[in-house]
Amino acid sequence: MRSLLCLLLLPLWAAAQTAAPAATSDKPREWMDSDTGHRVIRISDEDNSQSLYFHYNSYTPEGDKMIFGAPSGIWAVDLKTLGQGTPKLEWLVDGRNTRVNPLMAAYKSRDFYYTSNGALFAVNVDTKASRQLMAGTVWGVNSDGTIAGGMLAGEDPTGHVQPPPPPAIQPQRQRMFGDKIAAGIPLTPDEEFAAAKEDGLSARLAQPSSTGFLFTDLKTGTQTWTGFQYASIDHQQFSPTDPHLVLYAHEGTWHEVDRIWTVRTDGSAQRLMYKRQMDMEIAGHEFWGYDGKTVWFDLQTPRSKDFWIAGVNVDTGKLTKYHIERDWWGVHFNVSRDNTLFASDGGDPTQVAFSQNGAWINLFRVQPDGSVTREKLVNMSKHNYVTGQTRLGVQGGGIEPNVSITPDKKWVVFRSNIQGPVQVYAVEIAPADPAKAFKPEKFSGVK
Repeated sequence: MRSLLCLLLLPLWAAAQTAAPAATSDKPREWMDSDTGHRVIRISDEDNSQSLYFHYNSYTPEGDKMIFGAPSGIWAVDLKTLGQGTPKLEWLVDGRNTRVNPLMAAYKSRDFYYTSNGALFAVNVDTKASRQLMAGTVWGVNSDGTIAGGMLAGEDPTGHVQPPPPPAIQPQRQRMFGDKIAAGIPLTPDEEFAAAKEDGLSARLAQPSSTGFLFTDLKTGTQTWTGFQYASIDHQQFSPTDPHLVLYAHEGTWHEVDRIWTVRTDGSAQRLMYKRQMDMEIAGHEFWGYDGKTVWFDLQTPRSKDFWIAGVNVDTGKLTKYHIERDWWGVHFNVSRDNTLFASDGGDPTQVAFSQNGAWINLFRVQPDGSVTREKLVNMSKHNYVTGQTRLGVQGGGIEPNVSITPDKKWVVFRSNIQGPVQVYAVEIAPADPAKAFKPEKFSGVK
């Protein structure tokens, strides 16, 4: 058995709270989107600022502050006054001389977690005091702040978990577009690109290695290496309410892998949360509802044809599905704290929806009949999404907007390169000009 990481008792690290960097962007700070009638505000000052990845909590329990990262370090924005003049920013951690990586906001305290120099730290958003919690690489901290989660490659020392039989790996061009190829219809450049991308992902399924979860008790330093499996594991995230429950994903070609899993911190109850029901179905980009009762995800039945926002209750297994149009789909979805609003961040034509008019920040409202309506919030046609191709004059890369809804349900926050270098933005959910606001749409049944 490989030796586990040790908890090192290093001196507490304190970020230097010197004068904050001056604003660097000369672009407009606020405008009304002429296509949607909604007000958009740039929150960040520095180019290459980033909001958190969509499934990480960015907000204090009270919902008064949101955290984001910038080249100079980690910042908090006052949400109580957002929209009332220039956003009020507070510099929490100086990252100019020491690289700091924002991780997540605590669910039950005023702490925000970040990593630096291979260690995990917490900073209080009010006092700005930082303290080191442990040494080692982690992907998250649980809901009551007592356990940090990491990964450690290696085989199950008990021998109970054995390698699976090697799967049959098929060329994805034929797998994804066989009917079209058989009919002699040429694939579009976007379809060719998508097939090549999936060929790369399918390689993860060919010879999976064994890995386990490494859970560290932040009070005692005791570590538990458990939950072994032969898979490419990603998207690890603690439940926001159950300190011993973890949601994670098996990576690979989504239409060939049952992706969404949970496990407890003692390694028990390793459970597939949603089993695909048809060939080429996908379910992924999973995330917790704030109440910890539902795992939400992007569902397509089958891939690239029929689209849903879906959720499975972790206790009962009950499935909730909201039907959406192709053009409503987004690289990521997110949900309000009370599960009444969803948001998506759209996508360009190379994404799985192959939408020709999908570059929008969208808002969905849950209706009494179990459907959702869609409202466009921001035109993202000038945003360069992650494609790996040259689009909008930008070579490769791009960025995922990673939407989140503020706890007061007044704003949708996202990151974007619509003004050039990446910045953090918020769009107001209430329209600034009701006459120009996009009227809510209902699902029409068009695929």
